[in-house]
Amino acid sequence: MAWIPDSKKTSIFVSENQFTLLFMTDKKKIHFIVNPISGTQKKGQIIKSIPRYLDTSRFDYEIKSTQYAGHAAKLALEATENGIDIVVAIGGDGTVNEVARSLVHQRTALGIIPCGSGNGLARHLEIPIDPIGALQVLNECVIHELDYGKINNIPFFCTCGIGFDAFVSSKFAEAGKRGFLTYIENTLREGLLYKPDTYTITVDDNEQMVYQAFLIACANASQYGNNAYIAPNASMSDGLMDVTIMEPITVLEAPQIAIQLFNRTIDHNSKIKTFRCKKVSIEREAPGVIHFDGDPVMSDKNITVELVEKGLNVVVNSHISPQPPLLRMFSNFYSDVYNELTQFRGELLEKQKRILHSHQEHIRNSLKRLK
Repeated sequence: MAWIPDSKKTSIFVSENQFTLLFMTDKKKIHFIVNPISGTQKKGQIIKSIPRYLDTSRFDYEIKSTQYAGHAAKLALEATENGIDIVVAIGGDGTVNEVARSLVHQRTALGIIPCGSGNGLARHLEIPIDPIGALQVLNECVIHELDYGKINNIPFFCTCGIGFDAFVSSKFAEAGKRGFLTYIENTLREGLLYKPDTYTITVDDNEQMVYQAFLIACANASQYGNNAYIAPNASMSDGLMDVTIMEPITVLEAPQIAIQLFNRTIDHNSKIKTFRCKKVSIEREAPGVIHFDGDPVMSDKNITVELVEKGLNVVVNSHISPQPPLLRMFSNFYSDVYNELTQFRGELLEKQKRILHSHQEHIRNSLKRLK
């Protein structure tokens, strides 16, 4: 079921079999939760955009900044208790996950203004990376009930996994710098050293199989982030998760895998095995790292991943225009590189300003001494 606003005081609730018109006299309440240190974009400009581009005739809003790890989850939970209609996560995949964990099985909906290094969930939902475009999606306020997953009872909303992707996530978390290029650097460097593991996999408490695998990804949504599609056909509303098993690959096979990851054809590769299920249990040879929405955490040998149907209300983009895979790959790559260069340019300008200010201060002090 989804509801679509018809006017400032009217909403249309849409189901498969009927249309129900309800008259609304109150504004909806939105809380924006911003993590000032996550992601790659400056948050100040996003915050300044909110009163300018949010439809304040339909929404009352508050902006809340996180102060410590876990604070976003606390603020989101308080919002549900106070009857807030929408909680908007302003930040990267970690902030989105933290906010969404507090909204599962609640009436309060999740909104996203993406400004992280991957933006996996936002990209799957085709929420614009541009903050103004994301605010326009909020203004339309189309809300769908979507699925989410749990890995060892930790909620995830995009993907989780074990093996190489979890290993790279842990290295990425240790890196001092964020961004798409940092992720690629870690992937290329660590990929040459990583050794596949052997996994015993049980599907829906029934079928059992043994694989030697480079990675096992369980996807609620289609991609890791940065338009890297590990499960190109995944849907957040089908009640199933898409499991992707990548068998060991050679250095010569890696470039082809990388291209197919970004043009949404990885499931056509002979090294890739896929299936859909509601629950998968995985046993490996030793404890190690797993990841949920890109955040790494240590786990024991036994891992359970399961899907929860229609457990999260999410503000979605109702204007999605499909592109051919090759065109999408190039346009997304251009967008990512452009964002990286824009960030670098901003950082360079800030550094130049600090140097200029320092020089001006030095000249003023020198003139004072001469006097």
